[in-house]
Amino acid sequence: MSRYFNVVTFVLLTIVLILIIVLIVIWKRQIMIDQRQQKEIQMYQMYGKPLEEFIRDLRARQHEFDNHINALLNMHITIDTYDELVKAQSAYMSSLVARKENRYFPLLRISNKVIAGFLYSKLISINKDVRVELMVGSHEIFTNVPEQDIVEVIGTLIDNAVEASKEGSSCIKIFITSKEEKLIFVIKNQHKKIPISELTNFFERGYSTKEDALNRGLGLYNAKNIVKRWQGEIYVENELLENENYITFRVEL
Repeated sequence: MSRYFNVVTFVLLTIVLILIIVLIVIWKRQIMIDQRQQKEIQMYQMYGKPLEEFIRDLRARQHEFDNHINALLNMHITIDTYDELVKAQSAYMSSLVARKENRYFPLLRISNKVIAGFLYSKLISINKDVRVELMVGSHEIFTNVPEQDIVEVIGTLIDNAVEASKEGSSCIKIFITSKEEKLIFVIKNQHKKIPISELTNFFERGYSTKEDALNRGLGLYNAKNIVKRWQGEIYVENELLENENYITFRVEL
């Protein structure tokens, strides 16, 4: 009887222990979910608002857009030939697109407002002397990676390109799209050609071409670790565009 009681007691204690472990796991998982949701709310508040302000600004300037449309539509009155009309309209449109306040229209196409808002907040802070060319491919941005990780990776790459612009670079090209449920982010900054042997060191911990390498050498290293954690890809290369060398970073997450 005593042996039977001991067996029953052991079984019951084992069941209780298993239940406690299961409850702890569920509790920790719920905490992680709550923390993730809280971060998502904070990120939306932080980066969604700048985009909303941009949209409000566009609405306030609606009369200005109407004037530009009217100017384009009425060019045929003063221009005699078709070729001259096309040329004039093209030049007019190019001048509008080149204006800094109009550079970020493509961001409105991005479905993820946190990413769009983050990009907008980063781009408007770039020195006006640096030409920024932004292209958006897919309207929908598909990715399973949390927004805070995406923001950290692309933020590091933008900061890196902006830092390079202080050394004489005058152009930054950015392309963002989505393909096969992955976010694709490409950024190119005008820069002298860097040897391949040096490019391969860019993602090493503590590596930097700057004097204060201790402070600067962790950004790309951390970005690579985030990409690796989500089985993504990141690489850097020299690229020749319009007879100018660019340092190109490409990320797939």
